[in-house]
Amino acid sequence: MSSAIKFGTDGWRGIIADTFTFENVRLAAQSTAEYFKTVPATEPAVFIGYDVRFLSRKFATIAAEVMAANGFQVLLMDRPYPTPYVSFEVRRRKLVGGVMITASHNPPTFNGFKVKAHFGGSATPAITAQIEKNLELRDGGRIPKSPLNNSEFGLRPSIQPERYYFDHLKALVDWDRIANSKLKIVVDSMHGCGGYILEEMLRDTSCSVETIRGNPDPLFGGINPEPMMPQLEPLAAMVRKTGGHIGLATDGDADRLGIVDERGEYVNTLQLLSLLLIHVYRNKSWRGAVARTYSQSQLIPRIASKFGLTVYECPIGFKNIGELMLENEILIGGEESGGIGLSRHLPERDGIFVNLLMLDLLAASGKTCTELVRDMWREFGEFHFDRRDLHVPIQAGQAVVAKWKMDPPASFAGRKVRDVGKLDGSKIFLENDSWILFRQSGTEPLLRVYCEAPTQAAVDEIIGAGLKFVEQFTSSGVH
Repeated sequence: MSSAIKFGTDGWRGIIADTFTFENVRLAAQSTAEYFKTVPATEPAVFIGYDVRFLSRKFATIAAEVMAANGFQVLLMDRPYPTPYVSFEVRRRKLVGGVMITASHNPPTFNGFKVKAHFGGSATPAITAQIEKNLELRDGGRIPKSPLNNSEFGLRPSIQPERYYFDHLKALVDWDRIANSKLKIVVDSMHGCGGYILEEMLRDTSCSVETIRGNPDPLFGGINPEPMMPQLEPLAAMVRKTGGHIGLATDGDADRLGIVDERGEYVNTLQLLSLLLIHVYRNKSWRGAVARTYSQSQLIPRIASKFGLTVYECPIGFKNIGELMLENEILIGGEESGGIGLSRHLPERDGIFVNLLMLDLLAASGKTCTELVRDMWREFGEFHFDRRDLHVPIQAGQAVVAKWKMDPPASFAGRKVRDVGKLDGSKIFLENDSWILFRQSGTEPLLRVYCEAPTQAAVDEIIGAGLKFVEQFTSSGVH
C-alpha cells in the first residue's frame, strides 16, 4: 500500500476511493505520527484541519483517531478551514505538528494529506523523506486504532476558529488605511475553504465587499479550484458588472490566491509577486532576501538587484521556499501557481494574507492594478506570461524534458537558444529575454509548459512552438 502514497510538492494526493482510501490515510497518519514522536515541543499535540471535499471530515477524523492512539492530544477543527490557519495554530500553540486533509487546487475527485511541521509550514523534503521511510517500514504492519471513546484516547471536542490568526494578519498590514480606503472588492472563494472570511474581516470598514462562490461545494461548481484563468471568469465578470476596484480569489484550501484587476483582466502570478516585492520594500520598508521558484519571473532578479537584495532560486514547490525561510529572513517568496509567503508571517503560503497585502498596496498607492503594472513595466521592463497544462502520460512527459536536457537545438521558435537550465524540468533560455520551461509532474500525467517574454505576441509564438514540439515528439513514438 505504501507504493500508493507518494509525497509531491506539498503532501500526498490521490483519487478518492482509488488510492486515497481510509486504509491508506491510516497508514499515512501512522507514519506521520511516528515522525511527530521525534519532535520536541511544548505540547505533545497535533492540530488537524480539512477542506470541503467529499469525505474530508471523515478522513480527518480517521487521522485524528490514529494520532490519539499514538498518545497525542488532538485538536480537530469543527469546520472546513484554510490550510494556513492550521499552520498558524501549530506554531502559536507550539505543537509537534499538524495535518490538513485537502487536495488544494486538484480536481474534485482528488483528496490529499498535507503535513504541517512544528515551525508552522509545510514539511521540508527531509521531513517528507522520514515519513516516506516510515511508510516503507510500516507497510503491512499493525496500525493502532482508537475506539470511539474520545475521553479515553485524548480526542478533544472539535474546536472553533480563534481570533489570534486574524489579529496577526491585521497587524501585518496597515489596517486603518485599508479600512478607510472605500475600495470596492469582489471575493471569489471558488466554493473552497476561503468561504466568507475576507468579507467578514472587512465587514466593519468603508470597503464594499461581495463574495461569489462562497458556499462550500465538494464539486467546486464543476471546475478545478485553481485561482487562475479560465476558472476565474465568473470573478472577472462580477468585477466588471459591479465596477469593482479588484477581484480577490483563493483556491480550494485558501493557501493560494488569484487577482483580477478593475477591468476584469487577470493579473498573472508573475506580475503579482513583482508588485508585492516593490510594495513591501518601498511602502512598508521591510527587508530580507527574495525567493522565487524556477517558473517565476525574470522581473524578480531585476527588482531585487536595484534594491540590493539577495535572490534565491528554488525548484518548484513552495516547500522549498519554506525551507529557506527556516534559515533566512525572506522578505517575500513565491511560486508561479499563486503561492506567496513572507517570513514575518509564516514559512508558508497564505492566500488570505496575501490578498490583504494586495489591498494594502492599493490603499497605499491610490492607484489601480493596471496603473501599478504599467508603472512597474516602465521602471523594470515589460514581460508577459502564459502556462499550459498538457495531459500526456508521465513517461512521455519525462521524455520531453529529457530530450531538451540531452539534445537541445541551436534555435527554437525562430530564436537562438542561449542556455538550458536543469534545476527543475528543462528551461530553455532564448534571446531577447525569453524562456520556455517544460516540467513533468511526478504524481500525475501532466506536462506543464511555462513561457515568459517581453511581448504577448512573443509568448504566443514561443508557447505555440512548444505545444507543437510536444505533440510531434509524443506522437512519434521514438522516445
